[in-house]
Amino acid sequence: MSETVKTGHPKGLWVLFGTEMWERFNFYGMRAILTLFMINALMMKEADASIIYGGFLGLCYLTPMLGGFIADRFFGNRNCILLGGLMMAIGQFLLFFSASIFGSNLSLANTLMWSALGIIIFGNGFFKPNISSMVGSLYPKQEKTKLDTAFTIFYMGINLGAFLGQLICPIVGDVKDAGGIRDIHAFKWGFLAAAIAMLIGTAVFYFLKNKYVVTPEGRPLGGLPSKNDAADYEEGESQKAVFSQKALVGAVVGFIVLGIIFHYVIGQNWIYTVIYSSGITLAGLIISDSSLTKIERDRIFVIYIVAFFVIFFWAAFEQAGSSLTFIADNQTDRNFFGWNMPPSMVQIFNGAFVFIFAFPFSVLWDYLRSKGKEPISPVKQSIGLALIAVSYFIIAHNVKDLGNSGLLGIQWLILLYLIQTFAELCLSPIGLSLVGKLSPKRFASLLFGVFFLSNAAGYALAGTLGSILPPTGDKYIAAEKANINLKAILDGEKVADGSELFTLAKMNFAKINADAAKENKLDIEKKIKNIAQIKSEKELAIKNNKPFVNNFKATDTTFTPQELDIIKSKKVIVAEYPSFAGFTIKTLFDFFMVFVVLCGLAAVVLFALTPQLKKMMHGVR
Repeated sequence: MSETVKTGHPKGLWVLFGTEMWERFNFYGMRAILTLFMINALMMKEADASIIYGGFLGLCYLTPMLGGFIADRFFGNRNCILLGGLMMAIGQFLLFFSASIFGSNLSLANTLMWSALGIIIFGNGFFKPNISSMVGSLYPKQEKTKLDTAFTIFYMGINLGAFLGQLICPIVGDVKDAGGIRDIHAFKWGFLAAAIAMLIGTAVFYFLKNKYVVTPEGRPLGGLPSKNDAADYEEGESQKAVFSQKALVGAVVGFIVLGIIFHYVIGQNWIYTVIYSSGITLAGLIISDSSLTKIERDRIFVIYIVAFFVIFFWAAFEQAGSSLTFIADNQTDRNFFGWNMPPSMVQIFNGAFVFIFAFPFSVLWDYLRSKGKEPISPVKQSIGLALIAVSYFIIAHNVKDLGNSGLLGIQWLILLYLIQTFAELCLSPIGLSLVGKLSPKRFASLLFGVFFLSNAAGYALAGTLGSILPPTGDKYIAAEKANINLKAILDGEKVADGSELFTLAKMNFAKINADAAKENKLDIEKKIKNIAQIKSEKELAIKNNKPFVNNFKATDTTFTPQELDIIKSKKVIVAEYPSFAGFTIKTLFDFFMVFVVLCGLAAVVLFALTPQLKKMMHGVR
């Protein structure tokens, strides 16, 4: 008896679409204002905010490995989605409280911020791989060819949510007055909007899952693993992973060795070390499963190879929340048809463009498939990498001659996001679809976790690359107002004295050598935090029409002449251009060309590998 293939998509796809839409509202809305909150309210440096931002995003895509494993072995997709949704809502409420109290208690606000990010990280880990896995599970074996289109539709939900989050959270949370002065106490409303969105998404899934997220026969999908039906597996496919004790011990040893290499040899911080080491270790553990057939193993290797190149895409793409936001804030004319757009909202164009163009791309893939001309997934992804290289080449050309006082036209950032949207539609939903088509069912959620680990590594690399953003024009102007020639100092034409170095450190334009500061018993970070605390308390007093009382002594915020001499002679504070791979990054042109080279090379190499990858996919396109 032949199996019939339905022409449409199951209604459960739209339930998952809605759930993911609200979750992405929550995530991208918070992401839009997070680094600005850290810099302006919590008084962090831009470089530090970029590193934290990259580490946070990276860990958000590391924990899906754990969430996928727990779902596959214990809780099932449904329960993990609900748990993850509630955890992320709690995290957003903690960010709301952090943004509510920083003016009176900066230390507690920092603690709440770190706690919130940790809870969101684990919540995302439970949520992310399981909802993606359930999209693939909606389609029986005879309908797997629909997955590219299904994931593109699903991706529309992701980006509709991103658009709404990046619209509403900045409107209520990133507020400036007519004079361009930011209301740093408004960030809390953006985080509150994100929390409410996550609660709505969780409720949508809870109330509609039993009716619509089911098999064609009406059986619930994503339940407890112990209740899986053998009919859901491919013929001859093992229903359980088989890891030997030797493989498990090898994975632990490999994780430790890789951790030592990444941290002590390459010099990565511990968060990035865990991300990179976990990805490689988990990939090795899965491929060691003795139940894998040759075809399954080949297909998993294709996922790994593609996932490696995805790293470079996300490293470039995720500059949206850090370096591109800083540039939009500090050196961009944001006049959009007479309205001065908040800097955190500029990235909204990506979500809008994805929502507009996702369906046409879906139609394009369907049309090419009907003509027998659809490129295989790795070719689509190499095109995506090439497009993102082109977008940065265009923006690099337009910042080349800005100088210190010139402003980048917002139309160039809009064009960048348009091209990057086309790149994203060629790469991200196609990658999700590829994992859905190539993964053995017993590894479905876990391999989605592995694929998201490539996102994690990309975000970690994005944080590292975002931290090499050179000083923008506003930094030179601010330093000039403090009677400091920042360019002469950076170019080595002038040697800064201790007072100038401390001033640059307070303005977040210079680096503090923590080891040298400790050796010379100079608590520079503490004094800078005290200065930030005084500033916050003064602004809060003015806001509440209350008298300001300074409870700090002069010695809490200043150094003696002798200490300033030590700061200079012992290089406790250093002002220098950032560098990457041995190259000094002096200008925005240099900065953007880093992404042109990385993504351009990745595109060429991936395209060259596609004939071999096609063979390893064994008939899957």
